[in-house]
Parts: sequence; structure tokens; C-alpha cells
Amino acid sequence: MLVPGLLLALLLTGCADARYYAQSVSGHLQLMQAARPIDDWLADAATPAAVKQRLVLARDMRHFAVTELHLPDNASYQRYADLHRRHVVWNVVAAPEFSLTLKTWCFPVAGCVGYRGYFSEADAQAEAQAQRAAGLEASVYGVPAYSTLGWMNWLGGDPLLNTFIHYPDGEVARLLFHELSHQVVYVPDDTVFNESFATAVERLGGHLWLAQHASPQARQAYADFDVRRQQFRALTRSTRDRLQQIYTADGLLPQGEKSQAAMKNAAMQDFKAAYAELKGRWGGYSGYDAWVAQANNAAFGAQAAYDELVPGFEALFVREGRDWPAFYDAVRQLAKRAKNERTQQLKQWAAEL
Repeated sequence: MLVPGLLLALLLTGCADARYYAQSVSGHLQLMQAARPIDDWLADAATPAAVKQRLVLARDMRHFAVTELHLPDNASYQRYADLHRRHVVWNVVAAPEFSLTLKTWCFPVAGCVGYRGYFSEADAQAEAQAQRAAGLEASVYGVPAYSTLGWMNWLGGDPLLNTFIHYPDGEVARLLFHELSHQVVYVPDDTVFNESFATAVERLGGHLWLAQHASPQARQAYADFDVRRQQFRALTRSTRDRLQQIYTADGLLPQGEKSQAAMKNAAMQDFKAAYAELKGRWGGYSGYDAWVAQANNAAFGAQAAYDELVPGFEALFVREGRDWPAFYDAVRQLAKRAKNERTQQLKQWAAEL
């Protein structure tokens, strides 16, 4: 995920939405002020032993990202901050009643993205309510980390955060690889391309790190976690496909067929029933309860941004001989093409794999 508002660069443009940009700047500066070098935390007797252990692990993961995955070696993730909250920012996403296409917000430098981030959950909920009042479906979700695309390295870079440092080992690795990959390639106005690329890097790199460095216990714990995630994603993907078919069938439904609204409602009910069945097979694991509780077009549309083109990027990685620098160069060349061309190319590669 990218930084909400993109900080000082946005204020310098003189944009009208000064309050939104002000909260982006102040929120990020507070985060930076709370961050200290990892060595300082390790040398501090007041730092809990569990935190020290996680910081050492994260530092090793960052070294792996640089040496094995050829991700950027800069100021990012060499400091740590405890924000004393569960999420660093909260994203708002919105979509029409009968569409999975996300509303976009446009910013200088970053271009247009399908979400709007806030450092205050209350502000995010207020924005979501405003979108609902405008006739859209809206969803709010907490985010554990974001990327400043390397533009803030002169201020100390993106820090490690308490919001994710205690995640399972495999998840910490994946998150670090995901956020660092945003510093490799970023295309304005194409959230799906950017997030799918970062997700492909996190998956490929995460599996490699687990295989080479994780303990057998950590690998098994992550495998159990990942099975649940893949099953949940398969369920949401099938529901997303079903909803898309319903929405594109408007005007083509035969007389006597259920209305679009009724068909949508049935799809949502079936989704929740299938999720309840999954939970039973998982022994009651409830990690997705919050997402399911507010599932709507906006939530499904946001998830698609992180999943849709991942198979294509994974296929490209194979085409480039699993060579990381060659893969990144190929992605950079692909990014120069028109949006519809690069999207179709990725889908074609995925189909050929």
C-alpha cells in the first residue's frame, strides 16, 4: 500500500483538500518522530525481549530482501516505531451498488488510486459515511504498513512498526518484501498493476525465505495459515466472478428472472454461508470475520486489486528464468506500455503458464 496523501509533495501543490493532506503530513511526521534505529531499541534495557527478538528477525529478513531478492538497500526498515495502536492507517474504498469498479481519488505525483487513507479511524469512518450518503457502498479496513516509494528515505525511510512486527514469521517477511517492491516499480493511475506486482514479489520471496531460513515449526504454522488464506481467497474470487456476471447482465435478463438486486443479495448470502462452512473446517478460526461482516462491492473490488494480475507476474518471473533483476527489468519495460496492453499481456502469460 502507498502512503495516504503522499505527504509534503502534495501540500506543495496547493491542492484544495488541505485538511486531508494536513492529516497525511502530520500523521507521517508523528510516525517518523516515534521511530528510532533498531540498534537503539536493542541496546535499551526497557525494550521487551520479545520485541528485540522480532527486530533481529526483521533485520535479517531485510538483509535477505536486499541480497537474495535484489530489493532496494536504503534507509527503509532500519528503524522501528511503536505507535500504540493496531493499524498505522485506515483505508476507505467505495464502489457503486451494481459494480465492482472502485471510486478513485487522484493525487499529485502518485496519480489516481482506488482508496483514500487516514491516520485516524474516525476520519476514515466519516469519509466512508460521506461516500454512502453519495449513493456508494463503502468499506473501511485497517492497514499494518504503507510505502512512501523511497521518496522519504532522506527523512529516515519507512520504519518497522508494532502494527506488524509480531505477525507470524512468514507474514512479516511477505509484508517487508511487498512494501520494498513498491520502490522498484510504481505506475501512476494503475493500482491493480502496482499491488499485483508487489503481491507477486511477496509470495515468491516469502516462499523462498521460508524454505531457506524458517524453522520447521514456523514453516508448518505458516503453511496452515496460508491454506486458510488461499481457501478464503478462492471463495471471494468465485463470489466476485458471480457478482460481476450479475452486474454485466443488466438489461439482458430474461423476463421473469430475478432482479439484479435480488441476485446480488443471493450471492452475498451464499458467500456468508460458504464462509461459515469454511470456519467450521478451520476449527472456528475467525481471522476473516471482520472482513466478511462488512463485505460489499467496495471490499470485493479492493481485494481484486491485490490478486487480479498476480498469476501473470508469477508467470513472467518464470519466463525470466527466476532471475530477480531480469524480472524487475521486464516489469519496468511492461510498465511503459499502455494500461490495457500490459493488463492483457499479463493475463495471456498467466493463461500460458
